[in-house]
Amino acid sequence: MRVAGIDCGTNSIRLLIADVQQDGNGARLVDVLRTMRVVRLGQGVDATGAFAPEALERTFAAAREYRALCDEHQVEAIRFVATSAARDVSNREVFAEEITKIIGVAPEVISGDEEASLSFNGAASVRAGQPGRSLVIDLGGGSTEFVLGDNSGPVAAKSLDMGCVRVTERFEQQGLESPEAVAFMDSTLQSLDGAVDVSEVDAVILVAGTFTTLTAQALGLEKYESEKIHGAQLSFDQMREATSAMLSYSREERAALGFMHPGRVDVIRAGAAIVQRILHYLESASGQRPMRLIASEHDILDGIAATAAANA
Repeated sequence: MRVAGIDCGTNSIRLLIADVQQDGNGARLVDVLRTMRVVRLGQGVDATGAFAPEALERTFAAAREYRALCDEHQVEAIRFVATSAARDVSNREVFAEEITKIIGVAPEVISGDEEASLSFNGAASVRAGQPGRSLVIDLGGGSTEFVLGDNSGPVAAKSLDMGCVRVTERFEQQGLESPEAVAFMDSTLQSLDGAVDVSEVDAVILVAGTFTTLTAQALGLEKYESEKIHGAQLSFDQMREATSAMLSYSREERAALGFMHPGRVDVIRAGAAIVQRILHYLESASGQRPMRLIASEHDILDGIAATAAANA
């Protein structure tokens, strides 16, 4: 069976077309096509509480392209999921009606908890079969999901209203490393206390564009190479060096990086600032527990596509 998952986030909209195949471990996805467009759907949402007309048009144009790709590849089932930005707006029905016309299925505006669960199910394959507990962190444009789990699945999850677009719009002018910005990020992360216990985490699985871009920086890549990024293991120090470098670059220097997607140039600094505070929180909350950082190219998109098959 051929399925498609569409993940419409605050910064980007992504498509995965995959074949569902059965093997000894159950159903697995075999990629046919993965693609992404940065549409910045969440532009201004933090300030206005509504989708901007130009942001909607960019998103609808990408959706039309994705519908054509689904038709071309003879997709049998589609699931369209909208995350943080669509949870926060007053004009959500305009978005929902047009997407339904274009794609042929209604967009599902999922809760932060379901977003976290889908992220874990997609990302955990990078450690499949390994013992211990994993913490999946999915850093998006409007929110960041933290999901704790093991080989039996997720056991705890928390969605925080802190993402690279939201932090860019709120703190870029006064400084992403200003006392106000750091206080906001640290206080937001404190809400993990009592909800997601990081004291027994063995591996931190990092998913979505901010983390994979910073992994490319840490690995010293000259271009984006998915096969080198997926499964790459980094120390906290390596990731800190990557975030510090990204925060120090000018816009021109960021745009010139061979692995940098043009749509991330303006928000990657906020992403790097958030990652720095996440690393600080993990060390403090875990009592300096040794953890491996593992980058994963598999994330919520894989979870969406898998559920498209299950629901068909």
